[in-house]
Amino acid sequence: MDLQGKIVVVTGAAQGIGKGMATRFAADGARVICADIDETGAEAVAQDIGGHSFKCDVADENEIRAMIESVESSIGPIDLFCANAGILTLGGLDVPDAHWDRIWKINVMSHVWTARHLVPRMIARGGGYILITASAAGLLNQPGAAPYGVTKHAAVGFAEWLALTYADNGIRVSVLCPQAVRSEMTKGFEDSVAAIDGMLEPEDVAQACVEAIGAESFLVLPHPQVLDYMRLKTADYDRWISGMNKLNQQFAGDT
Repeated sequence: MDLQGKIVVVTGAAQGIGKGMATRFAADGARVICADIDETGAEAVAQDIGGHSFKCDVADENEIRAMIESVESSIGPIDLFCANAGILTLGGLDVPDAHWDRIWKINVMSHVWTARHLVPRMIARGGGYILITASAAGLLNQPGAAPYGVTKHAAVGFAEWLALTYADNGIRVSVLCPQAVRSEMTKGFEDSVAAIDGMLEPEDVAQACVEAIGAESFLVLPHPQVLDYMRLKTADYDRWISGMNKLNQQFAGDT
């Protein structure tokens, strides 16, 4: 997909990866809609790039539906939807059910709800593009953060399902799986396991997304080492588990 002239929605656009995406896509000629629960932050980014902003809590299906309807009725048909908003929840068996419920809604169900209300519209007009921000944790897991690792695995799985189900309908899907990226989410975690291969800037991730969207590639890996880790995992699962256990001992103790 060529971004020039395309209508693009980015959730979680007030900062971090979302802001990096919105800024880069606008520079490449897209008409960008910045959506975020942080209304002030989304407005600031939109003003900087000459785009539009919407307040949207992606934990609420009705807000996602209303945003899609509003964008399509007032601005135009959405060509690319970047379902980027997400949260990090640390911990393991100790994490309360309420926290699991919240991260599940934001990191997984928001993608389901987006597709539910957008894919039929895209199919009716011949196609469209959805980019889901997951994480390397969705491919490799995350020591010390069971809710994050589990929900990001689910996000990757849902992206795969969308891609294999709707390819014949003109729906293109990419899933973004970086390791650590500088943002509010990673502040204070500069020495965490996710940053073992270095912490990227949002602009670096946006560049990787542009390249993947241009080539219509499914997997977006700003940290190329992740592909090697995936190959090690599938080549010898037991050895990989043993290695991850060592990382867990180093970075997360007995969480």
